[in-house]
Order: sequence, then structure tokens, then C-alpha cells
Amino acid sequence: MQAIAFLLDAVVSFFCTLFLLRFMMQAMRVSFAGQIGDFVVKLTNWAVKPLRRIIPGAGGFDWASLIAALGAQLLLSVLLIGLAGPAMNADPGSIALMVLWFAMRALLRLTVYILIGALILQAVLSWINPYSPLAAPAYQLTRPILDPIRRIIPSISGIDLSPLVAILLLQALLMFL
Repeated sequence: MQAIAFLLDAVVSFFCTLFLLRFMMQAMRVSFAGQIGDFVVKLTNWAVKPLRRIIPGAGGFDWASLIAALGAQLLLSVLLIGLAGPAMNADPGSIALMVLWFAMRALLRLTVYILIGALILQAVLSWINPYSPLAAPAYQLTRPILDPIRRIIPSISGIDLSPLVAILLLQALLMFL
């Protein structure tokens, strides 16, 4: 039973990460022209394109991608609670709220993990290969987080500490989620 739950969680988390990355890339105006953008679009089009007929983008956000991520997490939560089955002795209303809470919490945590990963990728690429095809999307994805921190903490001797501060703040946020 644990193996089935693990596999379900791994597959759904992978696709939810891609859906959230697509949402975040469009919201932060990251170009989809490179390898990462092409990879994300090709692996998420199967769900996002049909949803766009029902849920159009508005306000510069790709709501279909976000709804696809939420739908996948809701499905996973229902399946995992269904696997717990007889152990759940609660009324349907509280189970529905629990499913919604699990799905929202999982999406928020995935979003924070994506940002932490992008910050680490950006920091490593700035040392190793700042002209890598991954450097520009990572920079564009993390810029809205790093710019306010850079206003408070300037670089010291040419070393930018803002990614470290951002990662620490995001890790603290994960503790609350």
C-alpha cells in the first residue's frame, strides 16, 4: 500500500511541479523559447490546452495551469484518503475540507520548493557558467524575490548574499506550511 501511495505522490508531484512552473513562468514573463520552456509546455499541453477553453487567462496569469495543478493535487488527496479508507471515521464535509487543505498546502510547498531550486540553480550557474541556457530563466524566475532583498542587503565585495537570505526566508516559510 505504501508503494502505491509513493508512486502516486511522485507522479502527481512531478506534473504539479510542471503545471506550477508553467504558471510561474508566465506570471514572471519568463521566455518559453528555451529548453526548459519547451519541456514544460510539451509535458503540460495535454491538460492545459483543454482547460483553456473553459478557463481563459486573465490578468496576465495562466489560470488553466494553476487549476490543472490544483486538480491533480485534489485527485491525489482523494486517492490517498481513499486508501486510508476505513480508518477515516469523519463526516463527508470535514473530509472534503481536509482534501482541500491537503491539496492547497501541497501546492504552496511545491511553489516554495520550485523557488528554492531556481535560487540554487541561479547561484551555481552564476559561479560556473553564467551564459548557460538555464541562467536566464532562473534569473527571471527569481528576480521578483531577490530585488527587494537586494535593496536591503547590497552586495559585499562583489558577492551577492540575497539568494542566501531568500533561501533562508523560504525555508522558514516551509516550516509554517
